[in-house]
Amino acid sequence: MKKERPSWLKKRIPAGSTLNEMEKRLRDHHLNTVCESARCPNIEECFSRQTATFMIMGNTCTRSCKFCAVDGGKPEDLDPSEPQNVAQMVKILRLKHAVITSVTRDDLEDGGVQHFVDTVAEIKRVSPETSVEILTPDFWGKIDLLKILANADWQVFNHNIETVPRLYEKVRPEADYNRSLDVLATMGELCPGRFIKSGLMLGLGEGEAEVITVLEDLYRAGCRLLTLGQYLQPSPQHLPVEKYVHPQEFERYRVIAEKIGLKGIASGPFVRSSYQAETMFNKQV
Repeated sequence: MKKERPSWLKKRIPAGSTLNEMEKRLRDHHLNTVCESARCPNIEECFSRQTATFMIMGNTCTRSCKFCAVDGGKPEDLDPSEPQNVAQMVKILRLKHAVITSVTRDDLEDGGVQHFVDTVAEIKRVSPETSVEILTPDFWGKIDLLKILANADWQVFNHNIETVPRLYEKVRPEADYNRSLDVLATMGELCPGRFIKSGLMLGLGEGEAEVITVLEDLYRAGCRLLTLGQYLQPSPQHLPVEKYVHPQEFERYRVIAEKIGLKGIASGPFVRSSYQAETMFNKQV
């Protein structure tokens, strides 16, 4: 039986002029956002602030995580004009902080690393004062690919750990917990002085001790920025919600994470990977 959402998780998403205007701008530039593809509950808030998380390399993922609303299947070819289109939208919106993510592209030889590099370069070319945050797949944990990515002029590297190790087979069957930790640690070692970030979803059946262990693992891997949010079932075909985590519990995890040593922490039911990313970044610099 499906659990009813508690009062603290009910948010109305109006279909207003702000949404329509932003969506039109994105379509005019042939761009996707994870805000739309992942059905983010904060879309109205972010679009009204003229912010969005750009999702490059199409909107079809080669993996089939059981929590994610992004479609899986065979992706289309890369759009060579996409880096320029993203950069132009960053300039139009006068973004001070741009977040770039992507679907996983296991069909590409480099997993899409060069496309990330090109997109960052174009943003810096047209808007050199904009800080850039990249939220990436694991790229199979290949050091040679991570070294290429490390040479790009981004300021925050974000790779989500998503859940506790015990649930990986159910939640992320094509990913690996230790590989994701290694990706975060490697990028931290390759890019001293830059920020490493990760995030978890809660409500999938994890225990408190398991969450704390993950927070400790992330700290040891060099992660200092963290997002904790509530998992919401995108459709009946996705994993059900095992628990709606109370806001007070999110606050307790925030305090625990802070004691462990993490510095920038966003923790709450509606928090997502890039939620108020600019604010979190600015507090650290």
